[in-house]
Amino acid sequence: QVQFVESGGGLVQSGGSLRLSCVGSGSIFRLYAMGWYRQAPGKWRELVASISTSGRTSYADSVKGRFTISVDNAVDTVYLQLNDLKSEDTAVYYCNADPEWDVWWGRGTQVTVSS
Repeated sequence: QVQFVESGGGLVQSGGSLRLSCVGSGSIFRLYAMGWYRQAPGKWRELVASISTSGRTSYADSVKGRFTISVDNAVDTVYLQLNDLKSEDTAVYYCNADPEWDVWWGRGTQVTVSS
């Protein structure tokens, strides 16, 4: 059974940084491309960053140049480094495969950016 546990969110001022972590199970990151998603209040969940099994990364235009996704297969963890945070980055952040599997959604981690 696949399970993801996200952590690292918090309250940060505009311009600040956070590092999100997502621990997976069963060496899932070696088998699937992974993504970080976010859902802001009243909005649809969106994919903001993804990384293929070969390490190729891609980003939504809104976060390009500010967010960095990476994977450490040794500890079954995918990371999202968030820099130069803006108020519009406020959301619950989740990790999942890319494309996502509905049954794999975790609880997410809240990121709140104050202006």
